[in-house]
Amino acid sequence: MRYLLFAIVMLLYPAISTQAQAQSQLSISVGHRGLSLGFQMSTYPNLVRIPGYPVYYDPRVDSNYFFYDGLYWLYLDDNWYSSSWYNGPWDLIAPRYVPLFVLRVPVRYYRRPPAYFRGWSRDSAPRWGQHWGHDWERQRSGWDRWDRSSVPRAAPLPTYQRNYSGSRYPRRMDQQRSIESRSYRYQSREAVSRQIRDQRRQPVDSRARQQQRQQQDNRQRQQNDRQQQQQRMIRQQQDVRKQQQQRARQQQEVQRQPQQRARQQQDVQRQQQQQQRSRQQPQPARGVERRAGKGQSDANKSRGDTRNKHKDGNKDGGGHQ
Repeated sequence: MRYLLFAIVMLLYPAISTQAQAQSQLSISVGHRGLSLGFQMSTYPNLVRIPGYPVYYDPRVDSNYFFYDGLYWLYLDDNWYSSSWYNGPWDLIAPRYVPLFVLRVPVRYYRRPPAYFRGWSRDSAPRWGQHWGHDWERQRSGWDRWDRSSVPRAAPLPTYQRNYSGSRYPRRMDQQRSIESRSYRYQSREAVSRQIRDQRRQPVDSRARQQQRQQQDNRQRQQNDRQQQQQRMIRQQQDVRKQQQQRARQQQEVQRQPQQRARQQQDVQRQQQQQQRSRQQPQPARGVERRAGKGQSDANKSRGDTRNKHKDGNKDGGGHQ
């Protein structure tokens, strides 16, 4: 893997208020490092402070060469490199992890600007968002905006390296670590710079163990990602089955609706037939009922008169005796 890899782990801690404050811990895993480039710096550079920036550059060097936060930074062939010593070896740094103040250096201080810098303002930072695309610009949102009245102090220059040039220049990492630990006490302010310098100080076997742990962590993350993906697929399948069941119930309801309407129509037809039968049944005439009632009343009256006559006859007979 060509780039110096960085993994940013965001840890959220609850704040006293209702809001949460996000704190980040930057972890660096080294793939291939200690690159030897075509660029060569034979002697210690003549570093000059860029006005208004905590960054140095060498106006005599025909390259895009800077010093910031305890590290040397080199922009070569559209790549950023970093080293704790002025002539490397160099580590390749992904664009999204280059410190902001290095990216903010105006175009005029690039001693060998690439062709795509042509036409850009010399007093402004390069248009990195235009060059590296929207994804980079989204990750480094606000990179070109800062309070110019509160620029941090520039790191002290590692002038002890002046004593090491030509054949005396330390090429091995362990030699550089030993000299640096005795001669340079500056603590980097940028998390990226701190991590790079810390890893350069680590022994080779320590870096190998760290790489092995990082690989194990990567495998574990991949396994977790696969499990989460499987769980998502299971949930999606369950959702599909629920939707199918719901559609089946809706179809059944749609199929039952004609049957319900048919039963309702049958009920209406039966009610209509019952009403028709009740209207068709014969009913007694009203005149016949009145005559039958009147005849019965006359008969009752005749029987009453006969009984009265018998009573009167009995009374008369009793008187003659």
